[in-house]
Amino acid sequence: MNFIKKITNSHSEQDEEFFILMKNILGYRPKKLEFYKEAFTHSSLKKINKNGHAINYERLEFLGDAVLGSVIANYLFKKMPNADEGTLTQMRSKIVSREHLNELGKDLELKKFVDSTIPNQNFGDNIYGNLFEAFIGAIHLDKGYSFCEKFIYRNVIEPYVDIEKLEGKITSYKSLLIEWCQKNKKKIKYQVYEDTGNDVLKHFSVKLFIDNEMVSKGRATSKKKAEEIASKRAFYKLQHLIEQ
Repeated sequence: MNFIKKITNSHSEQDEEFFILMKNILGYRPKKLEFYKEAFTHSSLKKINKNGHAINYERLEFLGDAVLGSVIANYLFKKMPNADEGTLTQMRSKIVSREHLNELGKDLELKKFVDSTIPNQNFGDNIYGNLFEAFIGAIHLDKGYSFCEKFIYRNVIEPYVDIEKLEGKITSYKSLLIEWCQKNKKKIKYQVYEDTGNDVLKHFSVKLFIDNEMVSKGRATSKKKAEEIASKRAFYKLQHLIEQ
């Protein structure tokens, strides 16, 4: 009896730990933890449900892909009122490209949650994108479309989607800003520091100075991204001078 109790407690402790990790990433309490467990279950485990159907993240990946595409399409439709269907399709493809999805999965460190018979180090980069889409699918089933849309806006659109960059007009705000400062004999400095705070993932903050005056700040999961965010904010703040 004590042995059974220990096993039950062990499972509940694992669930509690997983619940907390999911809550920290999501920003809210998940209602049905089984959706998120399935989102990280690899097919190598060969799990099946009581009806004999496979339990792994592939079906959720399919759902997440559709939901993500829908949210991005809606965003672009509103953001680019003069763009034709071909342009909108091209822009959406850039945002949901495999390379970009892999990057999003890496930022959230999703690979560490995978339940698999295959060692983590043996997975290629595409596992990150697959898991990200499956995770979106789990959020959709657990909380519905509107919650899923908010998560995508917070974790995909706001930090990463830049229409100017996607159109190829600007490739790097940092490069553009440095070039402008050099041309105008201005001193530019990026002050980077770790700023994880209460977040599960490591974050970095950046203060951008031009001629010893702080112009903007940026915060992201890598130094490079934080610098680019700060540069973008500085660019729009100084746009009237830069484009003279």
